[in-house]
Amino acid sequence: MSNELKVTGFRFAATAAGLKKSGKPDMALIVSAVPAVAAGVFTTNKVVAAPVLLSQPRIAAGRCQAILVNAGNANACTGAPGLADARQCGDLAAIALGIAPELVAVSSTGVIGHRLDVSKFVTAVPRLVAALDDDQIEAVAAAIMTTDAFPKMVAAYGCAGGRDYTLLAVAKGAGMIHPNMATMLAFVVTDADLSPEFADQVLRRAVDRSFNRITVDRDTSTNDMVLLLANGQAQTPCIVGDSEAGEEFGRLLDEILLDLAKMIVRDGEGATKLVRILVRGALSDADARLAAMSVATSSLVKTALFGEDANWGRIIAAVGYSGAEVNPDLVDIFAGDVMLVQSGLGTGPELEAVATDVMRQPEFTLTVDLHLGSGTSDYYTSDLTYDYIKINADYRS
Repeated sequence: MSNELKVTGFRFAATAAGLKKSGKPDMALIVSAVPAVAAGVFTTNKVVAAPVLLSQPRIAAGRCQAILVNAGNANACTGAPGLADARQCGDLAAIALGIAPELVAVSSTGVIGHRLDVSKFVTAVPRLVAALDDDQIEAVAAAIMTTDAFPKMVAAYGCAGGRDYTLLAVAKGAGMIHPNMATMLAFVVTDADLSPEFADQVLRRAVDRSFNRITVDRDTSTNDMVLLLANGQAQTPCIVGDSEAGEEFGRLLDEILLDLAKMIVRDGEGATKLVRILVRGALSDADARLAAMSVATSSLVKTALFGEDANWGRIIAAVGYSGAEVNPDLVDIFAGDVMLVQSGLGTGPELEAVATDVMRQPEFTLTVDLHLGSGTSDYYTSDLTYDYIKINADYRS
């Protein structure tokens, strides 16, 4: 593994614990050499999985040293026994690492409604601790996958007070992806020193600009979790908001989370396209976001994307019911640079044929200009395909 995918003071490990029917790696551990400043953003689903219930208050306390994550079982809708199972799994990691249980966050992804087999953790956790190394982040990214087609990880590098630092992030997600804490798990570690207040602020902002602006299937999971751990081992000055160093760190975090978010949409279950929905000219940014989300989540739009059909009527209809202020006589719509609609009217079959060529590309932008103001927002979406149905029809089998 390249030195570029290492972060000072963090070690990683993954193993096959037998939670996945495939027998592939399904459990991972991320450990900081010292308790790290921690921040987190969690699912907004009112049905909340046991690992979220356990980890959310621990992260809110502001310190975390280890993350134990499993795939193959969500430990959701398992009641008090499920919460006890999550706590016991975290305790196993704490004992093996010799740290306080409150410094362990647990995370799970997979099938809902089944209790964890804690005996598999009893066997696997010591194995994970023994295997910890600083060059195993790729193994972690692979172990947390469920229906993902490929592991997702990204790194970025900055400097504060003359000291270089690294951000390294992994994520999983391909289905049950929808804004308002998009359905996925993501873990960001950095050896920079962050103030607790800045860590919380910068993570929430970056999530809102990335994971909260993607959709695959309009389903929000019970297990969503994004965690940021900063252990200060690069010996940077403490980075705070309203500073040049804070601006740089925020820019880097925005970039890596958006990269991961786009990977998730690109890997959407059965997806063949990554499409940016850009709305401009709205009365406000909030209105632009409403309209962009409406287009991005429309099943009719998404099936048209799959069919490479420049059916702009579906797009303008989705804008119209979005809740944003719209004057249909002012709306322009573009596929790439090709104008499909001008002032609410189609531009004709010749341009529609050119737009169809644009929609044959694996990645492109659909732009809607409302011509009402300066509001702008975007969303990333995938197409809705036959394979999406196949994957989810067979998910538990």
